[in-house]
Amino acid sequence: MSALYRPTIGLTTQTLHSIDGIPPALPSSWVMNQRYFVAATSVGAVPWMIPLLDDDLFTLRAIYERLDGLLIPGGVDINPAEYGEAVRPECGNLDPARDRVELQLVRWAIAEGKPVLGLCRGMQIINVAQGGSMWQDLASQKPSFHKHDFFPTAGFARDHLAHEVDIVPGTRLSRLFECTRCAVNSMHHQGVKAVGRDLTVSATADDGLVEALEGTGDGFLVGVQWHPEVFEMADPHTRHLFGGFIQAAVEWATTNDTSKAGVGG
Repeated sequence: MSALYRPTIGLTTQTLHSIDGIPPALPSSWVMNQRYFVAATSVGAVPWMIPLLDDDLFTLRAIYERLDGLLIPGGVDINPAEYGEAVRPECGNLDPARDRVELQLVRWAIAEGKPVLGLCRGMQIINVAQGGSMWQDLASQKPSFHKHDFFPTAGFARDHLAHEVDIVPGTRLSRLFECTRCAVNSMHHQGVKAVGRDLTVSATADDGLVEALEGTGDGFLVGVQWHPEVFEMADPHTRHLFGGFIQAAVEWATTNDTSKAGVGG
């Protein structure tokens, strides 16, 4: 495969009307924050926007097979039914089609070892895909946790460094970051309760909340609870996380898809 090969990375989308304040008269649309695409492209990826074809698994599988990796972005809350719970009043907006598409894609990727990077909600999707569960609302269900919902709607900048996380030595995340503690932004009101199978905690906040998960196998399966896409690639932690993911996607493509040999970027 060419040294210039740029891996195709699928980024999932969100149903427009699952977002607060969207007028009902607007046409049904699939949308996603541009920062995820910019971050992936800046480290060599070719981003592919994935439609939420939850009722067309044949087409969804065809899209998946053309990808070298999956990036699962942040977004609205996961439907608690996906981890066997009723919806609490504090649970926010839901996007069932997105849940079904992302869970299916992540399960396919985990089964085949295709690289996956999950950011904020994306980390939670990885956990639920592996049978884990979530706190639907940290403030009401687990008040011993510190504040984690530093939302822009409450006046906080998206790059506001809200707290620090401790990174577990010897994990993939610690090797990428080359440190065991760093400051992160924080824009979530839910969090991991029970960790899913074949996952290990690779970072925690000072209050004990899970801040990063990764797979116990050899494949690249990493999720972080913060939003690294907000920061420029000049930030070494952001660059190393995205760069490690893209390198894993190149290696996966080299090993698993010889038809792409010699394709330049």
